[in-house]
Amino acid sequence: MTKKPDMRPDITEVTYDSERWNYLQTYREKAAQIIAALERFHLQAIVHGSIARGDVTKTSDIDIFIIDPPSSFQIETALETAKIRVNARLVVQATPSYAMKAYIELDEATSVSFPLMRMRNVEREFYRFSGEVTLAQLKQNLRVAGVDKRLMLIEPAENGHVESSIIGREDQTAKTLGVAVETVLDRVHALLKRDAVGRTGTFIKRELSPDETFEMALKHLSDENPAVRRRQKSDA
Repeated sequence: MTKKPDMRPDITEVTYDSERWNYLQTYREKAAQIIAALERFHLQAIVHGSIARGDVTKTSDIDIFIIDPPSSFQIETALETAKIRVNARLVVQATPSYAMKAYIELDEATSVSFPLMRMRNVEREFYRFSGEVTLAQLKQNLRVAGVDKRLMLIEPAENGHVESSIIGREDQTAKTLGVAVETVLDRVHALLKRDAVGRTGTFIKRELSPDETFEMALKHLSDENPAVRRRQKSDA
């Protein structure tokens, strides 16, 4: 079930039980193994969302993002060398104004993604907004603050975390997370709109064929779709 924005004004303390700590450790170990495989090929990657914040559940996803990849071939080679199985490869563009991204799905709950176009600052800061950690931070058992899909700020605490709504506290949230207030306002607007009208369709989502590269897919989509072409040219 999709999480809905929470507008409670109060601060809530959440204490984790042993099961939740075990999930966190297991998911972080899996994320670290994948990021280590990428870094052996000099690919800078982070894991973001609940894995970075610590507020995992049994159904949490492991979302790994490569910040500035040189080529999809290098990424796929890194995964293949580490014997990490790939389940599916997709190109996704949420809206015409957002950068197209590549998604390598490893299983139902684990993916590696990277941009196929230059991201705007608000797009890059989305990962910091949700909370992001590096391999070094995973090894240090460091958890960071970030905002979940309920628009609740999750701040790690010794026994779990504290959470509070960011509605009406966008400026303070931006300072806490070290992002632009425009990034916070963008996410608040997007998630409140989704809550009001429901999830709208993704602009582009297409699975690659076995012999197709991400670069080939991008060129094909750019050739046939003026909106993709305009977004790509805006980066030049």
